[in-house]
Amino acid sequence: MCGIYGSTIKYNPQQVKEKLARTSFRGPDATRFTFIGKNESIIFGHNRLSIIDLDPRSNQPFIYKHIHIVFNGEIYNFLEIKKQLQNQGYAFNTTSDTEVICAAYLEYGQDFIKQLNGMFAFVIYDEKKQLLFGARDRMGQKPFYYYLGKNGFEFASQISSIQLHHQNLSISSKAISQYLTWGNIPDPLSIFNQIKKLEAGYSFTLDLTSNTFSKSQYWDISKNNNSLFTGSYEEAKQELSYLIKDASSIRLFADVPVGVFLSGGIDSSAIAALASKSTNSKIKTFSVKFDEKGFDESKYAKQVADHLQTEHHVIHCNYSEGLDLIDNFSHYYDEPFADASAIPSMLLAKHTRKQVTVALSGDGGDESFIGYTRYKWMKQVEALYAIPSGLRKFAATLIGSLPYYKLKMIAQGLQKDSLNDLYLAISSGIDNSWLQNTNDYTNVSEVKYLKESNKNLVERISDFDLKTYLNWDINTKVDRATMAYSLEARAPLLDYRIVEFARSLPTEFKYQKNNQKRILKDVLYEHVPKEIFNRPKAGFTMPFANWFRADLKDFVLDTLTEDTLKQIPNINVKEVQLRINQHMQGTWNRYPLIWKLLVLKQWLDKNGNTFSIQ
Repeated sequence: MCGIYGSTIKYNPQQVKEKLARTSFRGPDATRFTFIGKNESIIFGHNRLSIIDLDPRSNQPFIYKHIHIVFNGEIYNFLEIKKQLQNQGYAFNTTSDTEVICAAYLEYGQDFIKQLNGMFAFVIYDEKKQLLFGARDRMGQKPFYYYLGKNGFEFASQISSIQLHHQNLSISSKAISQYLTWGNIPDPLSIFNQIKKLEAGYSFTLDLTSNTFSKSQYWDISKNNNSLFTGSYEEAKQELSYLIKDASSIRLFADVPVGVFLSGGIDSSAIAALASKSTNSKIKTFSVKFDEKGFDESKYAKQVADHLQTEHHVIHCNYSEGLDLIDNFSHYYDEPFADASAIPSMLLAKHTRKQVTVALSGDGGDESFIGYTRYKWMKQVEALYAIPSGLRKFAATLIGSLPYYKLKMIAQGLQKDSLNDLYLAISSGIDNSWLQNTNDYTNVSEVKYLKESNKNLVERISDFDLKTYLNWDINTKVDRATMAYSLEARAPLLDYRIVEFARSLPTEFKYQKNNQKRILKDVLYEHVPKEIFNRPKAGFTMPFANWFRADLKDFVLDTLTEDTLKQIPNINVKEVQLRINQHMQGTWNRYPLIWKLLVLKQWLDKNGNTFSIQ
């Protein structure tokens, strides 16, 4: 896990040092950069977090024959690929996966990325072909930003490395509205008009001779009917158990200490259980404890840890430390990002890093195994959309007249014309009438996954979430939170083999009679008692709703003044003020909107005077 940087734009060595220093937290073990190519016209830079082959021989930028590379991530099956290449006559001077990527590119061409099982973002400079070739992993676990303009090409793991010393950037008004809609900035956009993100599962080529840039998609979710697995439920359970155990096992491979994030929920417990079965060493597990009632799940994590006999560590989340992380939030996330669970994620990473350098997580289980509570709600609501729309909307009006904000939100949702529109509203905000613009910011290309005619409702919405919420939100949150403290997070359930296998299963294997994540639970229950998990599903967030009405009330009101709000494009200031007042009065939970605005205000305070909004 590292930070990569590169450019064909001319920068002097001091400027390059500063660009790398800006994100040095991603790789504190070694920082290097080189000027390569014809007339040294290409810059490759790297911040290294040493995980495999700790020897300096594996430092980057790395050279293998006529191939130069900067690489962020891990290739979990690199030993298998390496053996194949050795049989083809390739010799290796390191034990790193970086060298294997270079050799695989030489042997198999650009299609070699389809052989990779891992999380990655890399760029190769091929001296002979005079081109740059790069790719991002299938699920978008590793970030990749790039600038492409008349003056050249520039790329980095984080946007702040590109924006430093850059003279041709402007803040995107459209991206701000996308952020206020989704809580993040969807791929391929970024907060700057001129900088894009390479989408998950995509590769690119920049021909340096003709200066032509092209990108292509090398992986996607299957559009075929889901029921491709023809075996029995028991056979499917055995196969899933094998896949999770293998995915966990290969992610335990490292030359540094490894642990597991353990929330006490289904997903992380399954990873902890099967990771424990994959090693003779005692697994270290980590969880967060909150003081606020209704937010503390640490006792369940401890029950799982006690049963699995892990070396368990409980991290106490206190109010003051949470505030300190908020103050530094934009330094690490470096473009607006409004998932409040980023704060406890940073806290978890900060203290976990004291014990280990790599941590396995349970991310990806909800999207692949129909786990989110909203999926169950959508399935229940599906029947209402079979009745005449006029009758449904009349019922929604009656529900909306009741004095409970949750019922009012349900009523607003039921006014939507279709289930697809309803789920888009749930994902992006039921009521965005406070956004003052004529653009439909829910009209993203990923909507096609909601409209896939070969799949049923819950399969479609889980596909949509994999491409949007998981990619744009969860993976961004985890990458920035862990890399802020030089900790590598690995997610076995995001192994593409598990993602594809889950989508080959009949829906009833995953969701049957309101039993969500059925098959994943049954795999888990072979290792941990079912009774531990007989409780409602809990999220992973901070008690901001309460804090904004109490300890942080003055901070919110002093920060989000009328004058401040007028500086934010495309919002109706009066409508926003109304919603803030509703929250303070306790009549409506508006903390997600307040948090979005606080994060955006912090980012604009640090960048708005340098770059204009267009």
